[in-house]
Amino acid sequence: MKGMIFMQKIMIHGYSGKMGQMLEQVIKQNKGFEIVAGVGAKNEIEVSYDTYSDINMCEKIIDVIIDFSNAAAIDKLLDYANMRRIPLVLCTTGISDATIKKIKKYSKNIPILMSANMCLGVNVVNSMLKQISNILYNSNFDIELLERHHRDKVDAPSGTALLLADTIKSTLHHKMDYVYDRSDNKNEKRKKQEIGIYSVRGGTIAGEHSIIFAGEDEMIEIKHTAFSRKIFAEGAIKAARFIVEKENGVYSMDDVIT
Repeated sequence: MKGMIFMQKIMIHGYSGKMGQMLEQVIKQNKGFEIVAGVGAKNEIEVSYDTYSDINMCEKIIDVIIDFSNAAAIDKLLDYANMRRIPLVLCTTGISDATIKKIKKYSKNIPILMSANMCLGVNVVNSMLKQISNILYNSNFDIELLERHHRDKVDAPSGTALLLADTIKSTLHHKMDYVYDRSDNKNEKRKKQEIGIYSVRGGTIAGEHSIIFAGEDEMIEIKHTAFSRKIFAEGAIKAARFIVEKENGVYSMDDVIT
């Protein structure tokens, strides 16, 4: 009818986690979306939509699923989304190679956006790395990454750190090795073909990533700091708005920001 606003119906996969709760708050501040279902561990959180501990129990009409859960839950989510032909935004990190193969397989039937980090700033940094990494490496700059997160983060290094490292690696015309710490280096000096990746866990740090290019008598450091989980939720909503209208395939946040 004329004058009516069409609301995209969203399922939050991982509604009971910290990111799921933040996503709920941000969605309620955005027009055009309605949360109709949540999947996650049952707890004392009060929500205005139906919740399920088993995703297969949900028979509601869903336009798009936003996932902020854990790697162990992704296979079941993929099967559900594929069977019901529901577009999917995957924000979970630490996904196995076998599950990534399933994502590529199911993307022939549904659009899937997958990203290790949903915020605009990190994805702009990632785009910058594509342009500068090879130039600096060939000018004898060493490359190191440092990431810091809150004490409750399970995976290390972070998915974002690996995203940035993989981007750097893909731009270099050399075989590169990741070194996750230098305590077992048998007192050997750093090799040129190494990319160091370091993790810090503590407190309530939302997320911080630094990429260091260390050359002869000079250093370039690119740093992104997240002060709140809100930026990840806002990015996920942008991704949902993007993916719900796309053809089948695998997408990333690069597709959203370009």
